[in-house]
Amino acid sequence: MMGNPARMLGQEVSKPVNATATLGRLAKYFKPFWFVMLFVAALIIGSTWTQVTTPDLTGQAVDCFISPAAASQLTGSQGGFAGFTLPGQTATQTTSTNCWFSALDPKTATTSDYVAGLAGLVLLVLLIFVSGSVMSGLQFYLIAWAGQHVLKNLRSEVFAHLHKLSLNYYSENEAGNVMSRITNDMDTINQAISFALVNVLSGVLLLVWVAYTMLHKNVAYAVISMLVVPLMLVMTNWVSERARKAYRVTRKQIGNVNADLQESISGVREVQAFGREEANIESFRDTNAANRDANVTAVAITAMLAPALQALGYLATAIVVAVGGILMLRSQDLFGTTMSLGLIITFLAYVQRFNQPIQQISTLWTNLQSAVAGAERIFGLLDIVPDVVDASDAIQMPAIQGKVEFVDVNAAYVKDDPVLCGVSFTAEPGQTVAIVGPTGAGKTTIMNLLPRFYDVTGGQILIDGIDIAKVQSASLRRQIGIVLQDTYLFSDTVLNNIRFGKPDATEEQVLAASQLAHADDFIKRLPQGYNTVLGEHGAGLSQGQRQLLAIARAALTDPRILILDEATSSVDTRTERLIQKALEKLLVGRTSFVIAHRLSTIRNADQVLVIEDGQIVERGRHEELLAKKGAYYTLYMRQFVNQNGNNGSNPSPAGALAPAGSGA
Repeated sequence: MMGNPARMLGQEVSKPVNATATLGRLAKYFKPFWFVMLFVAALIIGSTWTQVTTPDLTGQAVDCFISPAAASQLTGSQGGFAGFTLPGQTATQTTSTNCWFSALDPKTATTSDYVAGLAGLVLLVLLIFVSGSVMSGLQFYLIAWAGQHVLKNLRSEVFAHLHKLSLNYYSENEAGNVMSRITNDMDTINQAISFALVNVLSGVLLLVWVAYTMLHKNVAYAVISMLVVPLMLVMTNWVSERARKAYRVTRKQIGNVNADLQESISGVREVQAFGREEANIESFRDTNAANRDANVTAVAITAMLAPALQALGYLATAIVVAVGGILMLRSQDLFGTTMSLGLIITFLAYVQRFNQPIQQISTLWTNLQSAVAGAERIFGLLDIVPDVVDASDAIQMPAIQGKVEFVDVNAAYVKDDPVLCGVSFTAEPGQTVAIVGPTGAGKTTIMNLLPRFYDVTGGQILIDGIDIAKVQSASLRRQIGIVLQDTYLFSDTVLNNIRFGKPDATEEQVLAASQLAHADDFIKRLPQGYNTVLGEHGAGLSQGQRQLLAIARAALTDPRILILDEATSSVDTRTERLIQKALEKLLVGRTSFVIAHRLSTIRNADQVLVIEDGQIVERGRHEELLAKKGAYYTLYMRQFVNQNGNNGSNPSPAGALAPAGSGA
């Protein structure tokens, strides 16, 4: 549907940069439906023809059957109505007019002849009117049908492309901005395809066709009839410019309303805890009032257009009637063309036909501009080349045994701002490598490089002697399991969340993975057990329960390489023990990399890498590094003191080595 014309006219328009190139690219998506578009074009021409033809037939009804004498082609005067003559007119001055039906001779035709001819013409007009309505409805249906298929294909292409983009893109672009490409920008294209495009094309064609027909019938009379058109265009442009500015203010104010609403909902606990309810309500009341005032102003401006154009339309009608009537009553011609009552009626209908598309085009033109701009943004997204792209000769990663080598690896998220500098280490199959260091040292970057979420800027990463840059990333990632600090769960059943990485897993395999992860007990206590549908991000589960599901998910895929990114940093001590038991089982026989926030959890690692400023400053086993009393010792003791408090005693590192619950 078109919606509120005033609001559509006043909406803030995003103007396209290169409309021609964008429309050409968008047109390629319509190629599979070229036969439909060709039919739509024919329907537009046909329906426009009906709108141009019916006024002419109405005039013919008057000149040929209602008042044939008034249509006579006279030399110096104009015919009158049937049955009497105008001043200065003689009955002998009549000749036949140009009628679709054979014109009747007033000397011989009877009343029945006129009634029969008029009835036939009325039926023809009715048939044309019905045909035009059918063609208009059909063209809207077909363009909507083709447009929705195009949007489906385009949406699918964008969605697929989003899954190919590297993580770096998502770190630089907000999720809401990315989502707007598939929602808001697609919606602007949808509006244009479903309604605006057809209306603008048919409106332009109608304007040209009506103008040509009017000029063909009577050039001077046509020019006089269209004298108000420039005024309409000026008025439309004047109101449109001010309306767009007004609606920019409304966009800003509604943004403020949404921002206040989002903050109040997200921070409702803090609001209630500090007793700020009344203050927040008052603040929202002010913001809401500002939004109301902005919308009232915008609507008031846009509301000017319709009555202004309507008044100008009445003025055009008055000009047609006044000029035509005066010339006809005075038996005067207009540049050699005599006036008839039917011609005046025809021009009255043409003026009405002419005025409607002007308002329609000016209203919908903003939609087309926004649609083209939206298409530009969508194509701009599709043109983004992922940072991580498989080489043309990339091979499938064979079954991984588990030897991992970092060879003088450099990495950077932003050019000339290195995160890792010359990192080298080797993990043998089945070993557990712990990576520790202060925040921002580069720990997570190492983990992101291993499954090739990012590419190295220098050096190599080898798995079983194969450079991962030379393998297909999908085949590599299928053999790597990841358990992150912040587990993401989907709004689906527990069963489907666990087998997310292995959709074909049987329920028995899911149950075994859940038991290994010590998640089976709490899952069975859920309302529908494994068929319980989780809320957004796993709402309703504790952080520890979400971590256990993540461990079960990783266990189900049976990866040869396992990455644990601070998997126990956000849980309590009791839950940590449970997760540690699950991890001990999961780590057996796998090459594992553990980023540990709590250093007491990595005492059994085969090697510990201490990262500072993107470099490995220490490496060795837990006890060895403590004995060196270097960077690791300092980091460990600082954490021990922070956790237990410095009460003046002399803490012993040896007594702090074991994780909670180990008995040490």
